[in-house]
This record gives sequence, structure tokens and C-alpha cells, in this order.
Amino acid sequence: MDLITAYQNELLALVAILVVIFIYLIIKRKAADASIQANNEDGTSVEKIETAVKEVIEKEQESPLVEKEASTTLLDGKEEGDFGVVEEKPARKIQEEPKVIKKRDVPPHAKITKNDFKEFSGQRILLAEDNIINQKVILGLLAESSIEVIVANDGVEALEILEKDDNFTLILMDAHMPRMDGFEATQKIRQNPAYDHIVVVALSGDIAADDIRKMTEAGMSEHLEKPLKIDALYDILYAYTPAKNNTDNLNYTELNIEEGVEISGNDDSFYQEILMEFVKSYKNAHEIIDSFIKHNNTENADKLLLDIIGVSANIGAQKLTETARELKTSLNNNDNEKSRLLFKFKENLENLVKEIQNYLHTKN
Repeated sequence: MDLITAYQNELLALVAILVVIFIYLIIKRKAADASIQANNEDGTSVEKIETAVKEVIEKEQESPLVEKEASTTLLDGKEEGDFGVVEEKPARKIQEEPKVIKKRDVPPHAKITKNDFKEFSGQRILLAEDNIINQKVILGLLAESSIEVIVANDGVEALEILEKDDNFTLILMDAHMPRMDGFEATQKIRQNPAYDHIVVVALSGDIAADDIRKMTEAGMSEHLEKPLKIDALYDILYAYTPAKNNTDNLNYTELNIEEGVEISGNDDSFYQEILMEFVKSYKNAHEIIDSFIKHNNTENADKLLLDIIGVSANIGAQKLTETARELKTSLNNNDNEKSRLLFKFKENLENLVKEIQNYLHTKN
């Protein structure tokens, strides 16, 4: 009892505080209810708020595109976030396909000699090779061929030469060189469309499948094995240089070189020997036949014409072959017919001899 009396004042103060707090909460609750009721009286319900939001969204969607674009231009890219604006990336440029370099089929041929490279006279080759001996070997093989060979000692020099002069048929590219090897140099060459017309041929002693694949992936079209084989080099040049015979035949009316070479087993050297023997043996055949006819020696004229028919057919001289056959048939006819055909034979033979001599001159 004495303890309660001692703390009587403190207990009364605590009760008073609790009463005040209770009254404050009641007043606060009534104020909130009154605010909600006032809002309801103004017609601003939750449903009306949602309806208003929908109307704003619909109006935004119906607004002109120009207004939207105008609003986006206010953003200078310094604000945080992308604000839904998607940056347009420039279209990627489609890389053009490299030119397809035409390749000729190499016909069977006899053992190649240095003289055979004259067939490619006028062609230009870029030789990228750091080994002096290998340079001399290739330069020696092509020395008398009238093929122009420009030498680069490494890949860097090769690219520098191409920047100033890209008029080359092919590049003989050593795979392993200082400063820049053949692989890197070839990759850079193949990346430049200006060099699409140039064939890159690898020079390497590496013949394993993985090594060949690496050369192909770098952009090398062919592979020449070291030590260099003369026949292999000839085949590469033949495959990637334009045919001259077709162009030459446009100026030849009597001699079909392609046909003659084919009949000679695609041995050009052998074909040239036959042509030289033909000129030596038959260049004056029209005079001999004329003499036989004048002396009524038709039997010897017939035999000589038969020989000429066979030989001229073998060298691709079809016009002379037909004329000789007609003349042979007319040996027993009247003199006018024989004279006409003999004159035609003489004309064909003289033109043929000139064309053969011209062809042999270009090959030697």
C-alpha cells in the first residue's frame, strides 16, 4: 500500500498519456474517413482513375507519328536508360564473291624442257622467295622464255610491289619467309579485290595433309613442292595462262595447230619436228607434181600426192589434204581441170609453208 501511494502520481501521468494517444488515433481515423468521403462526393473513384488512365493511353496511341518522333528527339543520349528508343545499326556491307580464276586442263605431254616455257612468253610472274638459290633456280628455268619474273624477298616486299603494279598472272609464294610469311601475305592479297585475277601458288617442302589444308585456307590455289620439278611448274603455268594457240589460229587459214598437236600425242616438241620435216620434204612439191604431169608420169604424181595427203592430215593442214585428194583424182581427167587444181594446190602449199615457218619462229 505504501508502494502504490509512493508511485501514485507517476501512474496517473501514464494513464493520462495513454488516453491522449487513444483520442488522437480516433481523431486521425475520422479525418481519413472524411477525406475518402469527400473524394467520393467529387466522383473520383478508383474505377474513374483507371478509366482516365486508359483514355490517356488511347490518346497517346492515336497521336501522329511526327509528335512521337519530336518527343524522342529531346533525348540526347545522356539520360540514364534507353527510354525504349532502339538505335538503328547501319546495314552490314555484303562482301563480294572473289572472281573465279579460269583454269585449263593440262593435256598429257612429254618430258618438259626449258624451251617449252616459251609457250608462255609475255606472262608476268611475281616470285616471293627469300632463298637466293631457289630464286636462281626459277630464274634460270625461265631465263629464255620471255616470261618476266619480278622477285620479292619476303611477304612485305611482295605486297609493296603489288601496290605499285598488280599486272601479274600468278605469284609463286614461298610459305616460310622472314618478316611476313607466305600465309599472311596471301591472306592480305585475297582480302583485296584488286588482286582477284592473280593466282597464288605455294612454294613449300611441306606436303602433309594439314600443311596443304593450311595453304588452301590462306587462299593459295595450288602447291608446288620443293625441290621444284620442271614439269610441275609447266603444268601450273599452262593451267592458269590463256591459250595462245586459239588466238594464233585466227590468223592461220591453212594450219590447225590444236589439231596437229593433238594428233602428235599432245607433244608440242614432236609436232614442231614434224612441221620442220614437212617443210623440208614438200615445200617444192607443186613443182615436182607439175613436172610429172607434163611428162605424163601420172604414177609418180599419184604416189607423191598420196604421201602429201597422209602427212598434211597429220599436221592439221586439212585444206591442202582436200586439194591434194582432188588433184590425185583428176590426174586422168582433162588438162584444164588438172591445171586448175594444180594451181589451187600450189597456192595452198605456199600459204601452208609460210604459216608453218611463222609458227616455228614463235616457238624458237
